[in-house]
Amino acid sequence: MKLPAHNRYDYTALPKRPVYDWPEGKRLAVFFCNNIEHFAFGRGLGSDSTGADVAQSQRNYAWRDYGNRVGLWYYLDLLDEYGLPGAHNVNSAVLEYCPDIVERLNARGDEYIGHGRTNSERQDILWEDDEARLISECTEIVTRLSGKPPGGWLGPYLAQSGATLDLLKEAGYRYVMDWALDDQPVWMRTRSGPILSVPYPIETNDSPAAVFRRHTGRQFAEMVIDQFDELFEQSKKYPLVFSVALHPFIIGQPFRLRAFRRALAHIMERRDELWLTTPGDIARYCATLPAGTVPGS
Repeated sequence: MKLPAHNRYDYTALPKRPVYDWPEGKRLAVFFCNNIEHFAFGRGLGSDSTGADVAQSQRNYAWRDYGNRVGLWYYLDLLDEYGLPGAHNVNSAVLEYCPDIVERLNARGDEYIGHGRTNSERQDILWEDDEARLISECTEIVTRLSGKPPGGWLGPYLAQSGATLDLLKEAGYRYVMDWALDDQPVWMRTRSGPILSVPYPIETNDSPAAVFRRHTGRQFAEMVIDQFDELFEQSKKYPLVFSVALHPFIIGQPFRLRAFRRALAHIMERRDELWLTTPGDIARYCATLPAGTVPGS
């Protein structure tokens, strides 16, 4: 039976791939990716502290807005404590709503990653022309406020239409993070040439952990530690990527941040053995590797 297929990448088993190193001979690339989002008041999509599919109200709007007002600043201070680079999936609407965020991210030299206009909408249900306009609008605002065009994209809710990869490539994007298919980067096919898939986690992601699985801050921190320890062990054989996805209205809650702080301290005990990086730098490095090194190249 022939099943419907995406035709974006081919199957390759991890042990049969070429082995390579990250910069300075490191074998595990590590990045923390923060999602900075803005929502329509009382309309559209949006998560809730009590679960999914809850009607939009002032309560869950305010819960999410806490991240932009308070939680993000706690998180950025934590990055500063460890001298870590920042990477942020940004709704373009939040940059206009919260100019202080733009000022802080620019001062830190952090990476902006396109994340749609708002998480009150999805792009996978749009006609191709409408989706192209969404990507264009987001890109223009991020470029204007950050000073440079975003190189990567994560769609709201990691949702893509059949044309998303093509549209992103044609808009100048170099990488995407919507496909949680691997612990290594993978080149994907588009109608205008290849675009890189950089590993982004669904599992070590504070949003599904807290909202859907009802994990405590300590349980999430344990997940992060176990994921890191196992990938560090596996990276003796393969070059791998360890990433954590965060949302300031979730991880920025003090009790969760306290537990995450302990997980981060555990990871940083090995900082000299890690490539502490951003998804954009991973994409740039992969583009320099010989053809045939990264799957799909």
